[in-house]
Amino acid sequence: MSWAARGVFELGAGLLDDGCVFCAIARGRAAASIVFEDEWVMAFMDLQPVNPGHVLVIPKSHAEGLEDLRDDVGMRLWAVAHGLGRALRLSGLRCEGVNLFLADGEAAFQEVLHVHLHVFPRFKGDPFRLEANWQVRERHQLDETAMRVRGGIAALDDFPRLSD
Repeated sequence: MSWAARGVFELGAGLLDDGCVFCAIARGRAAASIVFEDEWVMAFMDLQPVNPGHVLVIPKSHAEGLEDLRDDVGMRLWAVAHGLGRALRLSGLRCEGVNLFLADGEAAFQEVLHVHLHVFPRFKGDPFRLEANWQVRERHQLDETAMRVRGGIAALDDFPRLSD
């Protein structure tokens, strides 16, 4: 059962007025094991942890994907995740490394359509795997791809740039 389906099951239909389990958690309408909270973000334990210590960091205001996330809230989200990664190493939990993982969109395996950044401890022999075709690409292919990404950057009015 997915996180989204499990959340709806545990909450009951009446508590999800907007259909988002993470909004319900942020509003205090759904149970969560909270590890950090401020006015912009909240961090809590994942119901389906990759490893013990797997934390989700969410914006408290609804943002379905990265396109909907305000820059200042996104920066706070990453800053909190960075701190949580450091904290995991000091927590006494088994933690030889840390992954930060964000899935943006269903094609990227985002199950709950509310931005959330996974922070989870890693250790040699743990069960987490990402399967992909990790082969080295030819330079001309990489250059072509880089050109297309630069075209996407040029199309954005608000891409972060160095100021004078």
